[in-house]
Amino acid sequence: MYMSGTRLKFLIKEIRESGRGPEVIVSRADPELIRGLFALEVPEIQSGAVEIKAIAREAGGRTKIAAISTQDGVDPVGSLVGQKGVRVQAVINELGEEKVDIISYSDDPARFIAAALSPAKDIQVELDEKNQAAKVKIPEAQLSLAIGKGGQNVRLAAKLTGWKIDIEGDQVPEELGTTETEVQADDPKKVSPTEPIQEEIDEATIEEAGVLEPEPAEVELEEAKDDATEDIKEAESVEESSEESKSESSSE
Repeated sequence: MYMSGTRLKFLIKEIRESGRGPEVIVSRADPELIRGLFALEVPEIQSGAVEIKAIAREAGGRTKIAAISTQDGVDPVGSLVGQKGVRVQAVINELGEEKVDIISYSDDPARFIAAALSPAKDIQVELDEKNQAAKVKIPEAQLSLAIGKGGQNVRLAAKLTGWKIDIEGDQVPEELGTTETEVQADDPKKVSPTEPIQEEIDEATIEEAGVLEPEPAEVELEEAKDDATEDIKEAESVEESSEESKSESSSE
């Protein structure tokens, strides 16, 4: 919504005559507006040292720009960004906080497509030149960045490069297996391999302490000792009784 008195920049698309006089057709949604705004901010574009090769835009949302240097030693991306981002920020402010991505243009379609899908990284591109299609493999962790919210990032990348882009996640190979943590999480009832070893250690400790049941020979020996002790006690008791009987006879 435009407020009265606001100063805005427009792209003049056409000037034509009508029955009421000349008419000027302007636009703020046209991608070429981006080219004109950067031309006002970047001296390297005015001198021809940097050229904007392609622009893909969804007005009010996001824009992708591919730039190339025509002069050795000139960084095209750095020129458009400016020191501490002042140049690109001036363009963003004019667009109403629309996001702007700047990448380096490449004549190699695979490199160009990989750059266009930034900020995603570690991208592998397979080209089908006959159908102007590219099959792109991206790590699962980078997949959401490559696609973008509502598919916006990959959609703009396709417009920027002119290639149909098919993205798929590059999963971890199965032969790598699962980690120890994953196995334990999947099977919490799994017995630890150290448990049988611990049982043997515990049994050895009990034997050393003498807590295990005695051997049968040891039991018989103990029983024989007990029987002998009982016989001795019984004999002593009989002897005491005999002595008492003799004492009673003498007193009579």
